[in-house]
Amino acid sequence: MQNLETKNNLQDGLQLPLMEEFYTIQGEGNYTGTAAYFIRLGGCDVGCHWCDVKESWDEKLHPLTSVETIVSNAKQNGNLAVITGGEPLMWNLDKLTSALKSEGIQTNMETSGAYELSGIWDWICLSPKKTKLPTQSVYDAAHELKVVIYNHNDFKFAEEQAANVNDKAVLFLQPEWSKSEEMLPFIIEYVKNNPKWRISLQTHKFLNIP
Repeated sequence: MQNLETKNNLQDGLQLPLMEEFYTIQGEGNYTGTAAYFIRLGGCDVGCHWCDVKESWDEKLHPLTSVETIVSNAKQNGNLAVITGGEPLMWNLDKLTSALKSEGIQTNMETSGAYELSGIWDWICLSPKKTKLPTQSVYDAAHELKVVIYNHNDFKFAEEQAANVNDKAVLFLQPEWSKSEEMLPFIIEYVKNNPKWRISLQTHKFLNIP
């Protein structure tokens, strides 16, 4: 059971439930092909049935780790950090992002947008989910909208989300990995007919890297 100090540190963002951290190549979206240090935080209640990191959902399974330790590790691995999850906005990210930026590290985030925005961001990739829609603060701040296409109904959802996001956001459609072979031909045709969209692929899976 967490003591009061631990709860306060978590609430203030001085410690965060860290599932894993690793240096790799960004495989999706606008920064595809870019070297990046991934910081994956535990905790998510959005509940996507096709989530490929369901082990991240229960934050209690992942050790509370100080911002100082996370930033120290990030400093040794390039100059771009991607904060992901889980759902990272479950936590106060002000301290983490301020500390990363003070070390000259670019701060990118991948989020469903289900919680209010915290942190200082160079790039926000919003990947909204039907089960828990984004907050207005994330719609307004997103640099990139990435909608996962699992079935044909998701094209309508994608357009609904594009109407909500700010008009500067880059728009991506990405096939859910297990449905790539089935849905990619439809995505290609959709983008040809609606060129405001771009295609994102999980290239890291093709490359067999994390």
